[in-house]
This record gives sequence, C-alpha cells and structure tokens, in this order.
Amino acid sequence: MFQPQSPFLRDFTQRGYLHQCTAIEELDARALPGAKGGPLIAYIGFDATADSLHVGSLVQIMMLRLLQRAGGKPVVLMGGGTTKVGDPTGRDDMRKILSDDDIARNIAGIKQIFAKFLKFGDGPTDAIMVNNADWLDKLNYLEFLRDYGRHFSVNRMLAFDSVKIRLEREQPLTFLEFNYMILQAYDFLELSRRYKCALQLGGSDQWGNIVNGVELGRRCDDAALFGLTSPLITLASGAKMGKSASGAVWLNEERLSAYDYWQFWRNTEDADVGRFLRLFTELPLDEIARLEKLPGAEINDAKIILANEATRLCRGDAAAADAQETARKVFVEGSLGGDLPEISVRKEELGTQDARIYKLLIDAGLVASKGEGRRLIRGSGVKINDKTVADEEASISAADFVNMPTVKLSVGKKKHVVVRMS
Repeated sequence: MFQPQSPFLRDFTQRGYLHQCTAIEELDARALPGAKGGPLIAYIGFDATADSLHVGSLVQIMMLRLLQRAGGKPVVLMGGGTTKVGDPTGRDDMRKILSDDDIARNIAGIKQIFAKFLKFGDGPTDAIMVNNADWLDKLNYLEFLRDYGRHFSVNRMLAFDSVKIRLEREQPLTFLEFNYMILQAYDFLELSRRYKCALQLGGSDQWGNIVNGVELGRRCDDAALFGLTSPLITLASGAKMGKSASGAVWLNEERLSAYDYWQFWRNTEDADVGRFLRLFTELPLDEIARLEKLPGAEINDAKIILANEATRLCRGDAAAADAQETARKVFVEGSLGGDLPEISVRKEELGTQDARIYKLLIDAGLVASKGEGRRLIRGSGVKINDKTVADEEASISAADFVNMPTVKLSVGKKKHVVVRMS
C-alpha cells in the first residue's frame, strides 16, 4: 500500500480527502518540501453561479487550505468565462445564462469567503485568485478549434458521466455545454503556462474533466501535470451534503446567519461526526479519534466541538462563541438568544389571517408551503413560546406578546425563530 511521504499527501490521505489521483508517487515527490520547482502550485475552479458558495463546496475550500498549510500555493480560479457556458456535470437541465454584471457581482460575493480560509498575497505560498475570463474571452474560435480541439475525442467525451447520464435520460445537452469540458482542460493548460500550476484538485465528479486537462498539458507542452479528486460527500443517511430543510447551507453571512450555520453542524448525524471533524476542522487526528468514540449522548459534546470549529473557520471566533451561547440559552435555559433568526409582524396584523402561524413558518423559512405548515401544526410539531399550537388556522395575537417584545416560534426541538412585533 502506498504511503505518502509529503506532508500534503499524508494529511490529505489521513483526513479522508483522497479519492483518485494521477501518478500519485510522482505527485508525492513533487509535493515534498524543497522539491525541485519550488512550492507545489494547485488550483480548483469555482463557477460564479451565485453570490455565495454553500457547504457542498467546503471540501474543495478545505483542500486548498490544507495545501497552503503544507507549504503549497493555492490558486483560486473563478469561472468568469466558464460560467457563461455552464457545467453540465450532475445536471438534468441547462444552467441559467447569467449576464456579465451578474457574474461580476457573484465573484465579488465569493471572494469574501476565500479571505476567511486562505492567506492571499505576493509570497511564494500565498494564495492568488484569477479569472478564466481573462483568457477565454479572448479566444479566437477557429484558432482554438485548430490548436486544441484536435486533442479531444468525441467518442471519449460521450462516455463521460456528465454527458452519458443526460443522454440516457433523454435530457437535451446543448453544444454550448458540450464545450465545457474542453474549456476546463484549456484552463489547466493556461494556468500551467501562466503560473506554473501543476495540480488540479476537485470532486470525483470532475475526474474526467481533470484528466482531460492533464493530457492536454502533456500533448501541447509536454508538461508534467497532475489531477487529484476527493470523494463526493453524502450524509450517513444518504442525503446530499449542503442541504437543509430550509434550503442550501450558504457560507456567506448575508445568506445564512452564523447561528443557523452553527446549528447545521450541531445537527450532524452521529455516524458522520468523526468524518466531518477530519474534513471540516483542523483538530489533531488523535483528538478526533477520541471524540468520535464518545459513548451514547456524549457524542453531542463532539457535535458542539464540530459546530464551534467549523463556524470559527468560516465566520470567526466571535460568531462561533455567540452561536454556541444562543444555542445554550434556547436549549438549556429556554430563553431567546440574540443570534436567532428574526422575522417581524405588524401590530395591526395580530390576530388576523395575515399573521397565521403557517404563514409565519413560511416567512421564517421553517417550511416550504402552507400545506407543510398545516401538517406540522396538526401533528403538534409547532410551538409559540414553548406552548404547542393546536389549531392549524391559528394566528399569532397580541396576547402572545404580553410582557415581552418578541416571541419564539419553534418547529420541533431544533428549529427556532424570533417573531418581533413592529
């Protein structure tokens, strides 16, 4: 069994990031401190389809952070060009076409996230952020086809899962999307030429695209490039990572409060605690081994540590401490914490149909529809100030605000929101 010698691949493997790798022994030698060629330079691409990334992208961010901590240089590639095409991987339909202004606005939002996880600057291991629109926007179509299109086999491209699945499901795949894998391979070639980037990282669903880039570099420049992927992260229950009952778990504060972010990690399934501590925190491995073996209800202590460490990395020490204190007040003292999400209802609406409980549940993002809200109320799953709501047509009233400016609206034991009268 291969035993990595470089700090980068050793940590990468021990923490559970490794899924597939091209020429792993050669990469291990290249990643050693003091290796010829200087620090290992590696990149991951992120398309700007929204103004924030969500937890589903956190493995990739942590991979770049681990690289930097091991003495490598991260390159964050923003897909200002490829976002105009749309990655077909994992899709049954074409992504929405965004304008240049939309893409620029999204990139500005995403930049805020990376500043929390990576050190940027001009040093040999400082991260840099680049935009593939810098070269893709300038391509001459005929020259590009002549110089690079000849290196791609349509037969092989049709065999890639991102293409094959769409065709098997008889879902349309546009020629625009079909070009995405060629553009991604060309990105690797450009990054190799411009920044001496030698490694592309990504999720296992990107393996075919990554190998294309490795081969294009070899054929065009005889460059020694490498590809390395992590496993796609699913929960022990089989559910997809990065989703909650109320939607995506966003990394930006503007999209999701620190308290909700903390709660996402606190609610981790027991079977996932050890794995998530390895992937999403920087705790020592021996400490993680101890935590994941905690018996019975004590595993909740490990979940709190996971929530604190993950929130600290993404939102800062103060946000993590505040979120934990809010949770303590809600669940231990039964009072309202200052970080709970908040909605408002006008005084003149109290007691009317405009203040129906199921409507407030929708406004708070606790349910997706009126029907779901009514079903929860019928099942005694909704509370106002810890008192069960019995009538599915009930409205919040002035009586609920007696001697207090706010009330607590709860779904089950773990979802709460503050309702403020305005």
